[in-house]
Amino acid sequence: MKEELKLYFRRISFLFLLLVVFPGLSFGVWWLKADKKASILILDKTVPNKDFREHLGIFWAMEYEKFVNPETDELYKLDQDYFGYFPSDQEDGKYGFVKDFSDYSESELDQLAESSDIIYYADTYGVYRNDFENEEDADEPSKKIYGGLNSNEVRLIELAQEKEKTVLLEYNSMASPTAKGLRSQMENSIGVRWTGWVARYFDELDTAINKGLPDWLISNYLDQHEQSWPHQGPGLVFVNESGQIEIFEDQKDYQNTIPYIRTPGRNKANFRLPEIVPYPDWFDVVLVQREFQVISYYDIEPTNEGLERLRAMGLPRFFPAVVFRPNGKGRSYYIAGDFADAKLNLGSAKFAGLPTLWRGFYSVANHRDRHGFFWNYYQPLISQIFSEAHRSK
Repeated sequence: MKEELKLYFRRISFLFLLLVVFPGLSFGVWWLKADKKASILILDKTVPNKDFREHLGIFWAMEYEKFVNPETDELYKLDQDYFGYFPSDQEDGKYGFVKDFSDYSESELDQLAESSDIIYYADTYGVYRNDFENEEDADEPSKKIYGGLNSNEVRLIELAQEKEKTVLLEYNSMASPTAKGLRSQMENSIGVRWTGWVARYFDELDTAINKGLPDWLISNYLDQHEQSWPHQGPGLVFVNESGQIEIFEDQKDYQNTIPYIRTPGRNKANFRLPEIVPYPDWFDVVLVQREFQVISYYDIEPTNEGLERLRAMGLPRFFPAVVFRPNGKGRSYYIAGDFADAKLNLGSAKFAGLPTLWRGFYSVANHRDRHGFFWNYYQPLISQIFSEAHRSK
């Protein structure tokens, strides 16, 4: 009987340590960490519902690092402390409302740039009618409700760089539906040029097997290729702003089944990130000026045939994934992938050591589980960028 009691109390003690003591200590360490006061401006126009997935990961990383809003002395609030689109409950018949700086004067923009330590354009694609209603013709583009860069948003980046602030632009910040004139202005400002191409990996290209292939992709490709779709198995789809679609087949056109994000172990900026991360989501292909430092780049390992196709498309052998150039006390970053998109339940950020714990649970090699990418690559990337900006301000 005594041995059974001892075994029982050992199990209870272990559970108590696991569920109460360790989390309590972890929270205590996080709570004792010094606050980092920084004025951080997030722009997210792609918020059709209240999961806030396009900036959820950013806010989690900010909370974990204890970034505090200087205006309120509180942690940043996911559903309030950003510019862009705010979805409603639609009880009043409206989809949502806009809060941005499109009507700011030059002096107000200058003041906003001066007061901001970090500016992050997370997603400017926007919201469309089919985000809220079922539309009959899936092949036709949905009507835009709100999206694309406006002139004031481009001007803010220009002013912020003049004031040596840290700015980040992410995938699609310069692409459709942004007007070409504003895109060129932004490209000249940040030193990054979009080639007009975006790309995405698909596990299965057989339309009879993969019902998740976009209707517009299939329809447009058939129109361009005499109603023929011969593709099967894994592949990489390139889409140009002109509508042109090119499909690279695994082992025929390229050899890395899933595009790799490669980070040199001894990168000049000393970012601590995994050297190889498979990335299956959308990314844009950009060209950067020589003064940029490459943190990470995409590698699809094209075959000789694939390399010829890339050249014909005007694309290089490697594609930048995360790059930056120094700008006095600040830095200008471009993230050429939909990295901030967090279709995840991340839980509370108020526990020290939690990312390290989750990195042990979620393998970076499992491309089907977005947790692996978030915990192993995106969260440490953003934490390091923001912490560097805070030290340098």
